[in-house]
Amino acid sequence: MLNEKLQGKHLILASGSPRRQQFFKDLGINFEIRLKEVEEIYPPRLKHFEISDYLAQLKSLPFEKELQENDILITSDTIVWLNEQALGKPHSREEAFNMLKSMSNTTHEVITSVCIKTTKYQKTVHAVTKVTFKELSSDEINYYINNYKPFDKAGAYGIQEWIGAIGITKIEGTYNNVVGLPVNLVYRELLSLVS
Repeated sequence: MLNEKLQGKHLILASGSPRRQQFFKDLGINFEIRLKEVEEIYPPRLKHFEISDYLAQLKSLPFEKELQENDILITSDTIVWLNEQALGKPHSREEAFNMLKSMSNTTHEVITSVCIKTTKYQKTVHAVTKVTFKELSSDEINYYINNYKPFDKAGAYGIQEWIGAIGITKIEGTYNNVVGLPVNLVYRELLSLVS
């Protein structure tokens, strides 16, 4: 349905995440993957969704001069928000362990922001999902890190993986957002853009 409305448009997904790419395939829309390196640094004054909004917009900047009239660019960023702090992707095994330990037996928020940009239009939307973990033992955390290597994931975990199945006791909000893309928002915004 959406693919028909996007006729004549060229969708660019600026994400190396296989999960985000799969969501776009699942939506049944044609898209190109185009990647550019961006240093993901944000001003320290930013909090909560301001961080992921800023980073999603930052990722769109290198594409500005090359966008054609029929292009629709999509950039995105996910953070985990816990105790007034943003958890990004872990840089080491120790950092991954500490992140998961800090989320054990508590509730955190997963925030994904999406920036949709054309030559004449830009809009950023975000979704917030609350996720509660049971008390995770050190053995469980070590098993997960050893077997799933979650170094490319914000907060050092994937809800769709083993740790999600055994560890998550409650979720409030959209599941897909925790996987890495609030598909319902992206669908709504794209539909609105081409209607």
